[in-house]
Amino acid sequence: MARPCSVCIHKRLEDIDKALVEGETFRALSRQYLLSRDALRRHKMDHLPVAMAKAKEAEETSHGDNLLDHLGELREQAQRIAQKAEEAKNYTAALAGVRELVRIVELLAKLRGELNEAPTVNLFISAEWVSVQAVLVNALGPYPEARQAVLKALDGVR
Repeated sequence: MARPCSVCIHKRLEDIDKALVEGETFRALSRQYLLSRDALRRHKMDHLPVAMAKAKEAEETSHGDNLLDHLGELREQAQRIAQKAEEAKNYTAALAGVRELVRIVELLAKLRGELNEAPTVNLFISAEWVSVQAVLVNALGPYPEARQAVLKALDGVR
């Protein structure tokens, strides 16, 4: 049986999740809450988005709602700061604000399940697929009509 997540069962879970959402470093959180960096990283990747998605979609916990609200507040704050920096012609700070906005929006999209980060595999360029094609076409050498039909079908797949 798998061990429970040490972050999920921590008595300060809400504070930890809030700090993770705000971008606090794993090193600082590790020292502050006596948790390993790996446990914090796993929790952020595996459990935080699940908790947030459940809270947003099913309103199962106020904990997740609070985190989404907090992220929304951070987004608004970053927008205000970026706008002020641009008005002051401090373009370095304005760009930093835009970068922060991108990070916040990306995190919100992940937490809401709107961003698919699953790897995409293109079978048509994989070495295995090319090998299978070659074996298939070579095996059909004695049957020219079948070979042509298979080549035409394979060409239509791409």
